[in-house]
Amino acid sequence: MGANIYKNKKPALIFMIPAFLFMIVYLYYPFFMNIFNSFQQIKTLGGTSKGMIDPWYWNYAEMFRDVNVGVSLKNTLIMMLVTLLGQVGMAILLAIMVDNVKHLKGFFKTVYFFPIVVSATALGLLFNLIFLYDKGMLNQLLETFGRTELIDWKAEGIALFTMMLPVMWQYVGFYFVILITGLNNISDELYEAAYIDGCTTIQKVRYISLPLLRNVICTCSVLAVTGALKVFDLPWTMFPKGMPLKTTFLTGTYMYYQTMEAKNVDYGSALAVLIVVLGFVLSKVVNAIFKETDY
Repeated sequence: MGANIYKNKKPALIFMIPAFLFMIVYLYYPFFMNIFNSFQQIKTLGGTSKGMIDPWYWNYAEMFRDVNVGVSLKNTLIMMLVTLLGQVGMAILLAIMVDNVKHLKGFFKTVYFFPIVVSATALGLLFNLIFLYDKGMLNQLLETFGRTELIDWKAEGIALFTMMLPVMWQYVGFYFVILITGLNNISDELYEAAYIDGCTTIQKVRYISLPLLRNVICTCSVLAVTGALKVFDLPWTMFPKGMPLKTTFLTGTYMYYQTMEAKNVDYGSALAVLIVVLGFVLSKVVNAIFKETDY
């Protein structure tokens, strides 16, 4: 009798209407308006349009001529690799290690997840203090070990590394929680059978944990790749306007710079469309590489 309540779909549709309207107003309408605005002449946020751009494809053609677009795409590609190897890779390692310890699991889960709950803006200010040239924590530590020449962590050559290190550190805990949950869903009977067969810990990880985590790792990889396209708050706090010499722009920060600083709202809208297209294509590529399977 209880199963019959699921045959009537009308109540479910009624409850879905508010969520659907919410998505239309705050997701789909802004998205399509953004595409429309990319063909308009709009110079200030909230300002009125001066008509269609002539030619209509000017903003999209400008992307191929804009040197900063190339810089932001290159830096974002590096960010994706850092995210996949540094965030997801480190999260896999930490999740497997924590899953194999017998004591203090809750402590380690809290410690590794903690950075994600801290505001990215606050972390940006914190790491600015750490990487200060004069009296920064890192340079003071180097002086303690006898280094007399201070390092400018925001110099052009290493600025990208300085920016990506805290980004990688902050989001490791996010993927760690997803992966540790996936490990908890693996039946203990499989590990017990492997133990009886004489498998070592490394063999259990290689032949049981990692294969059964494949779909979870695929999900984390898609989130990491698409998330790298939208990284904004922490890099902008540390390197506003792409400083130094606009060499640290990412796709997200450059879009914001064009919209809010350079007062090119129409061009910023076109950059936002580029980010969406890249996110869609790259998510498909990652899914094709990992090929989720049913177990």
